[in-house]
Amino acid sequence: MIVPIHLTNRFIFIIHVFFPISNAESNKMIRAVLVMNTQGKPRLAKFYEFRPVEKQQEIIRNVFAVLCSRPEHVSNFVDAESFFGPDARLVYKHFATLYFVFIFDGSENELAMLDLIQVFVETLDKCFRNVCELDVVFNYSKMHTILDEIIFGGQVLETSSTEVIKAVEEISKLEAASSSINLVSKSVSSWRSR
Repeated sequence: MIVPIHLTNRFIFIIHVFFPISNAESNKMIRAVLVMNTQGKPRLAKFYEFRPVEKQQEIIRNVFAVLCSRPEHVSNFVDAESFFGPDARLVYKHFATLYFVFIFDGSENELAMLDLIQVFVETLDKCFRNVCELDVVFNYSKMHTILDEIIFGGQVLETSSTEVIKAVEEISKLEAASSSINLVSKSVSSWRSR
């Protein structure tokens, strides 16, 4: 849960508040989001359950092995129990040179996850004007910001690409404003350098 706190008229501080999730709620979630190129290089890997780095790399290799071995005309839904644990499903979409992959619990709706991939890609297209692999590589932090606006902690927050774009633009404005703030006045900083 994100709680906005207004301290002054000029600054808005946002504090992330984490609440423990009960077992009933934690069963329904997205477990991982992967974006990889057609050579199997991960361009974004976000796991919402703790996995050691070695296990993450093994999962990425296994997912790529499954994706590259599938013919084009088959379903985009794959059973992921063999490499991600019980009741895991995988849905993917292939755009140009990138695979967008969501791994989730079996209790999630597969078509809704496929639609969520579409929302993610549409949002990236709007932000980068026809997203390509280089946009993903060189705008890594913006990519994470967009993903965090759509999915946070394995739970879907927003499904409207327009709303996600607004939030990302607002975050960019706040980042620009905070980077332009000089905490020490110029007269004090020049006095200290003497």
